[in-house]
Amino acid sequence: MSRDGTTTAAAVAAAPAWAHRLPGILRKRDFRRFWLGETVSLVGDQITLIALPLVGVLALHADAAEMGYLGAAALLPNLLFSLHAGAWLDRRGRRRQAMIATALGRAALLTTIPVAYALGVLTLAQLYVVSFLVGTLSVLFFVAYSTLFVSLVPRERYLEGNSLLNGSRAFSFVAGPSVGGLLVQAFSAPGALVADALSFLVSAFSLTSIDPVEPPTEEARRGHVKAGIRYIRRSPIVRASLLATATINFFNFVFWALYFLYATKTLGVGAGLLGLVLGAAAVGGVIASLLTGRISRRIGVGPAFVAGAVLFPAPLVLVPLAGGAEWTIVALLFAAEFLSGFGVMVLDIAAGSIKAALVPDRLRARVAGAYMVVNYGVRPIGALVGGALGTWIGLRPTLWIASVGAVAGVLWLLPSPLMRLRELPEVEE
Repeated sequence: MSRDGTTTAAAVAAAPAWAHRLPGILRKRDFRRFWLGETVSLVGDQITLIALPLVGVLALHADAAEMGYLGAAALLPNLLFSLHAGAWLDRRGRRRQAMIATALGRAALLTTIPVAYALGVLTLAQLYVVSFLVGTLSVLFFVAYSTLFVSLVPRERYLEGNSLLNGSRAFSFVAGPSVGGLLVQAFSAPGALVADALSFLVSAFSLTSIDPVEPPTEEARRGHVKAGIRYIRRSPIVRASLLATATINFFNFVFWALYFLYATKTLGVGAGLLGLVLGAAAVGGVIASLLTGRISRRIGVGPAFVAGAVLFPAPLVLVPLAGGAEWTIVALLFAAEFLSGFGVMVLDIAAGSIKAALVPDRLRARVAGAYMVVNYGVRPIGALVGGALGTWIGLRPTLWIASVGAVAGVLWLLPSPLMRLRELPEVEE
């Protein structure tokens, strides 16, 4: 495979006959294997998203504060290690090998929970440590991911590649929770974690079966760790993107800190019905993954990003507006989730493609790390603010503030070059 991800004529000729019938980027063996491995792993992640908290609640009888610590343990590595993980990978290279090691490490860590449970020695302390270490390895995986993506996908297919990978993410939101619930019911919450451990093994196997040509490394020198921060500060497109997505994420986590409480206690929506409502977001995301390329070609990739930054948070105003008969409440919640799920997928696909085209190879991991520090760092802060505001001024007023405040994130994008960006930008040194 060449540096831009194209295959040689010999490789194309050697591909199996069925591969020639696949659309676009899926005809490329390495990307196809990577995509399949990631799809399985993303479903496994959604299983863990349900099973791991249930281990704390059902197996260890954790209280509210202890569950908060468990969530914080998984998020803290984003703040502590993202910058240094990016600098280390840009200096060391071998991103694929690092991703394989993190997949195997996460599989091993998750397996310790059902083993300890079976032996009767599982503790909350072990859950905290496993959550923290899995979160740390996940940081390393996703920082390397941005560099491996451009090694597998040619520039003209960035939107298509991002659409497929984000489509898998949206599909995992549909399949993962359902499968996770069934596994917890059948095998207990600790036993369900075995499925995610196996999904990481599938991811590791798919990564060992490909061999893309990765970008060159860069020697460490003064300012090496902070180079990603400097790049974001000086790039009008990436800077505006980060400010917008961080603003949206902050207010979105204010919103989600109270959503379940508001929906069940104030609106009286049952747990089963609420699960169906939340599934609407995943359906909207799957549809958006199929249409975002067409939308970007019609209005431009920059305006598509801006549109996603509005369509993601704006429908959530329907939640504090909901009231009246049960069918009206459910219809408004369903519309809010479906349209928001559609918008976030347009936003993620367009933003990911723009950054893939814009950021120089030598800085990709460091820019990804610096971006994660801010974009993920605001999330626990938003959740804490949401809880405090909900207690102080009430649930409905806080949801209004959160949904309107998230829409204001688009204001960072309006004066930026994104509004004029029709095609993917050139690399910005």
